[in-house]
Amino acid sequence: MRIGLIGAGRIGTFHAGTLREHPDVGELLVADADPARSRQVAAGHGGRAMPVEQVFAARPDALVIASATAAHAGLIARAAQAGVPAFCEKPIAVDLAGTIAALDAAEGRDAVLQIGFQRRFDPGYAAARQAVAAGRLGRLHTVRTVSSDPAPPPAAYVPLSGGLYRDCLIHDFDILRWVTGRAVTEVYAAGANVGADFFRAAGDADTAAVLLTLEGGVLATATATRYNAAGYDVRMELAGTDDQIAVGVAPRTPLTSVEPGAAPPRTPWSGFLDRFGSAYRAEMDTFLRVARGVEANPCEGRDALRALLVAEACEISRRERRPVPVAEVEAAARACHGGARKGVVA
Repeated sequence: MRIGLIGAGRIGTFHAGTLREHPDVGELLVADADPARSRQVAAGHGGRAMPVEQVFAARPDALVIASATAAHAGLIARAAQAGVPAFCEKPIAVDLAGTIAALDAAEGRDAVLQIGFQRRFDPGYAAARQAVAAGRLGRLHTVRTVSSDPAPPPAAYVPLSGGLYRDCLIHDFDILRWVTGRAVTEVYAAGANVGADFFRAAGDADTAAVLLTLEGGVLATATATRYNAAGYDVRMELAGTDDQIAVGVAPRTPLTSVEPGAAPPRTPWSGFLDRFGSAYRAEMDTFLRVARGVEANPCEGRDALRALLVAEACEISRRERRPVPVAEVEAAARACHGGARKGVVA
């Protein structure tokens, strides 16, 4: 397969390594807004560097979009127009208008679009999903998620990120639905600024907590912070009437028990590529099969929209200090974008 890779930053470089080693990939075309960076990544991974226009002109068999977020929606539309199956890192866009427009462009041509929610490909989350579906926990009543970065991103990134709910917690919002099989119906969100001033200047929070109500009355909490020097920490706990289980609790989890005799954690996870490297590789392998038409798409564009609606509800809740039904945000989006081909979240 001839694969186009647009974006040669940290995650794009990781994908380049995965694609280089994949037996189904015969040619890798690399483009980036910084030509020097695309040349460096192409040279290091046996690919060819070229401008974006040339990637499309080469008629690749599939396209991997790992560029800056602002370029995602336009590249999705171009891939759909060219009939090229596309994989896109989250988010499609940082706002509902851009997300829905890109989905309309893709769905209007029945184009393949897989979204990068890599936690779905992590063995722990997959096992939790199976446990819930099999009824092992009895009646599910409580879920807790934790997402903690060891250090904040660069100051220049924050105004472009969409904020802590859209950039970081959106993974939690997606995995909550995927593991439990239940949509989020209402949120109550709070945010705090305890670190660098550039978060507050961008209208963002560096620490957040959300209380979420899921279908059937299941309660969930999701917390996130940009400051956790102990290491990269992503976990989920699920509790039911018969049992409770946890994802992400392992020897490298940066969580120290103060109980007598408890062993300290081993070298903690340093970041998302360290923690989820195998999940990213499994995700890309799946995409190549989806692009060849031999496997169904496990993470469609509408999944990104569903998670974004929850993030949008959180932003409103934080700003207005009130519970916000997700249906309220969906109704507003539908009113503004009534022409969406499949409605808003259908």
